[in-house]
Amino acid sequence: MIMHKDEFIALLEKIAPPMLAEDFDEGRIGLIVDGTDRIEKVGCALDATPYVCERAAEEQFDALVVHHPAFWNAMHGVTGRNVEILRPLLRNNINLYAMHTNFDHAQGGINDVLAQVVGLTDCVRMDKTPNSIGVVGTMSKDFAEISRIFGCGLRVWGDVSHVTKLAVAGGSAFDPELIEEAVSLGAEAYMASELKYNIARESPIPCIEATHYALEAPGMRVLAKTHGWEFIEDIPVTSIIQ
Repeated sequence: MIMHKDEFIALLEKIAPPMLAEDFDEGRIGLIVDGTDRIEKVGCALDATPYVCERAAEEQFDALVVHHPAFWNAMHGVTGRNVEILRPLLRNNINLYAMHTNFDHAQGGINDVLAQVVGLTDCVRMDKTPNSIGVVGTMSKDFAEISRIFGCGLRVWGDVSHVTKLAVAGGSAFDPELIEEAVSLGAEAYMASELKYNIARESPIPCIEATHYALEAPGMRVLAKTHGWEFIEDIPVTSIIQ
């Protein structure tokens, strides 16, 4: 289907309304790189890495939709890695659009898909505060199976042998307030990425750490599949030493 760029942006804003984004995302989501007005071929990825942007150029995409903003800090010059990101996009007139915390919070977004992937049932969304993300539900898979689904090992702090209610939150979401909210919804363990020692020590329930990519890439894969876009994988194959 061919769309004008304005129609395409309207579609993306319907999927993940910008008003759902957290304050720190201001200026970092939406249309990041302006390209062609004619949108027919779309690529999707978790991050706009140099590899992903080169692939977008090779595949002759008209737009690339990513989860993480490509540029976090204001730029007073375009140098280094930023050149590698921008050059293939600008040379080929490719639009770059980022949907970050707005897609974390959106219905059917990162965290809803994550809950489906790990097999949670009877799900309740965490929504006590504006920055709450995550889902609490009843486990239908064990942690060994979840590890196989993710393709990565799980780092566990605490005893999870009898856990039946699990909270999951995509990305770097080991936050004491979020963990307390998960507990209030019946969670017996909490899964996210980038666990810090002090958080693990103070958590009232066991913490399970997966990789950032494993938790958030599924949401972007489902987004791509739903709309007939191509998902670009950009993570090396890893192995677990036993």
